[in-house]
Amino acid sequence: MPATALVDEKRNMSHWEVVLGLETHAQLQTKSKIFSGAATAFGAAPNVQACAVDIALPGVLPVLNREAVVCAIKFGLAVGGGIAGRSVFARKNYFYPDLPKGYQISQYEIPVVSGGAVPIRVGQGDDVREKLVRLTRAHLEEDAGKSLHEDFHGKTGIDLNRAGTPLLEIVTEPDMRSSAEAVAYAKALHALVRWIGICDGNMQEGSFRCDANVSVRRPGAPLGTRREIKNLNSFRFLQQAIEFEIQWQINELEEGRAIRQATVLFDPQTGETRAMRSKEDAHDYRYFPDPDLLPLEISSDWVAQVEAGMPELPAALRERLQREFGLSAYDAGTLTAQREIATFFLDTVGAGGGELAKAAANWLMGEVSARLNREERDISQVPISPRQLAGLLGRVADGTISNAIGRKVFDALWNGEGADADAIIEKQGLRQITDSGAIEALVDEVLAANRKSVEEFRAGKDKAFNALVGQVMKAAKGKADPQQVNELLKRKLAP
Repeated sequence: MPATALVDEKRNMSHWEVVLGLETHAQLQTKSKIFSGAATAFGAAPNVQACAVDIALPGVLPVLNREAVVCAIKFGLAVGGGIAGRSVFARKNYFYPDLPKGYQISQYEIPVVSGGAVPIRVGQGDDVREKLVRLTRAHLEEDAGKSLHEDFHGKTGIDLNRAGTPLLEIVTEPDMRSSAEAVAYAKALHALVRWIGICDGNMQEGSFRCDANVSVRRPGAPLGTRREIKNLNSFRFLQQAIEFEIQWQINELEEGRAIRQATVLFDPQTGETRAMRSKEDAHDYRYFPDPDLLPLEISSDWVAQVEAGMPELPAALRERLQREFGLSAYDAGTLTAQREIATFFLDTVGAGGGELAKAAANWLMGEVSARLNREERDISQVPISPRQLAGLLGRVADGTISNAIGRKVFDALWNGEGADADAIIEKQGLRQITDSGAIEALVDEVLAANRKSVEEFRAGKDKAFNALVGQVMKAAKGKADPQQVNELLKRKLAP
């Protein structure tokens, strides 16, 4: 069965164990390339950002970009890995049209970061479980150029703008056992590199792309033969590609065919993987130290200097949110999924006080998130400031307005109809009615006008009570204190 054939029969997965490892290329956020001064901006016309070093003209020499090393140090600190005091750049030799030198400058025997781990959370609700995915290494290297196959009348064009762009290749141990774990790891890593500011994480532009090493085996057996799925640039494609490849390998083995080590591509149109070439081993690349580059030496003082400028990491912040503000593990995890969301939350609490923490979390995960999703924006584009949200939450907390009225004020703030919650409340006359006499008069009017609902409630129909509450709130134009309305209705309806 060829690798492109549809997997039309799902085998019994309980007889097999899946073994997964990921290799991720994170493009580092530097203004210039890793060994030259050429720009790294995305979207330029082909070949305008490829200098003499990038296209390997005779007589040029590479010079290491210090900022790329700083990014690698930040990553090593964030994952708890070992940062090498001395690491070496090597030449990885292979021949492809978009690799002008005929080799890629990378790191092999001595990478800049060794070990470390990324915590992941798999599942939802009460079924969430945590796991550590161990890292083998992270090393610096340059990107290759790009082959363009469209609109060239059957020919291939070469764009060398990307050649020399700095990458951090992050390699895991084969610790993952399902596509869900692989996606959870990829998302956690994506969030982490964005959190520490070393990669913009734009998967559509190729700034963050994954290769998945997939194998299957009988439980307890030695590792099976792996196939590497290259250049997966979305979490959905990562999951689809792994799931197809797992089932394909199981079908092959159960039909008595051997798995051959190979590099494969994923076709999003068909949802299938297909073999591209036999998989190379390290010796095929004839690695040797690059004679044009000195060993990279990183002092402990340099590491300490970088560490002093590091932000609070997601795991530490999650623990602090639970400890200081009493948030649940779920809420803390959601708020720390992106650094921008965590910052907005902390700024809101800072503007309004710690007693608003739970309300701020609820509104960020509820109203704010829903509105952003509806308008296809992200948190960086929210039109409400943390101070404005804190002011709104404060007025709900002190009883000036109800939660329902709070949503109206929120809409007005979102649409720029006022500078703050107080101005909107006063302008639109939204202050909550708390005078018990005024509320009691409204309750009496509603009871008199809704005798049928009163009789239904006394006959044991609880829904009738909610209908009466709704009528009172309607008569008060939503401005009555809901708690007082409930208490008065219960007292007047008591036998």
